[in-house]
Amino acid sequence: MRLKSTLMAWFDAESLPATEGAALDRIDWLRVVPFLVLHAGCLLVFVVGVSAPALLVAAALYVARMFAVTAFYHRYFSHRAFETSRPMQLVFALAGASSAQRGPLWWAAHHRRHHVFSDTERDAHTPLNGFWWSHVLWFFTRRNHRTDSARIRDFAAYPELRLVDRFDSLVPMTLALGTYVLGELLHAHGYATSGWQMLVVGFCWSTVLLFHATSSINSLAHRFGSRPYPNVDHSRNNLWLALLTLGEGWHNNHHRYPVSARQGFAWWEVDLCYAGLRGLAAMGVIKNLRPVPAAVLQERLGA
Repeated sequence: MRLKSTLMAWFDAESLPATEGAALDRIDWLRVVPFLVLHAGCLLVFVVGVSAPALLVAAALYVARMFAVTAFYHRYFSHRAFETSRPMQLVFALAGASSAQRGPLWWAAHHRRHHVFSDTERDAHTPLNGFWWSHVLWFFTRRNHRTDSARIRDFAAYPELRLVDRFDSLVPMTLALGTYVLGELLHAHGYATSGWQMLVVGFCWSTVLLFHATSSINSLAHRFGSRPYPNVDHSRNNLWLALLTLGEGWHNNHHRYPVSARQGFAWWEVDLCYAGLRGLAAMGVIKNLRPVPAAVLQERLGA
């Protein structure tokens, strides 16, 4: 109870929804503990130190996993914005799961629900319940921990994806172990790093930053930015969030036409994820990237 009271005060109780009293909508505090441990792990840098190799691994893991979340979890599993083979589909699922943002079926099902009920009380991370709720607290409720299988029947038909979804935590745990081993190997070959340093900086730092950058689309991209499309929701376009998330910050565009593989509709709207998808398409890994219809482009306010 003391832990719960402390965390409630930290996150600001007024940000909790009115339905907090319902059992399924309460925070499952046991699931918060690993989240806090991961954040606390970042502070161990004052013990293990930092080095150029560890920072390079952290940057590489951030970019690679942000691409996995944006390209695969979001644009592929949630919106089917392009096509790929079944083996590559599994690779995409594992890459996305390495982000520690749960499994592909869970992620896509919740995101599909978000588009149906965006910015209403039925939206799992509605900003109506405050910043902290939309940014992180919704992630730890009993209701939202479950995978809504009815919304993801297309991909749930694959047993290998159901397996990844069920044991999703094993993927980032394996990655964490891999960073430790990498650090020890580099140290053995004379590099100024260590296993613990690589685990703390390479894995913990990049994973925490990745989580909050992704969550900023649920929270900040529904509060700050421009609205070239007068959507019924509060989605916004935000250049800074787009740079941080490889293109997801063009959120108002996305809510106008969610199934496009491209979210930066204008030539100047930087969408690095789309550039990466075009590269994969050129290599034959994926195909049939869904474009933005000309009629949608012409609807932009001021176009």
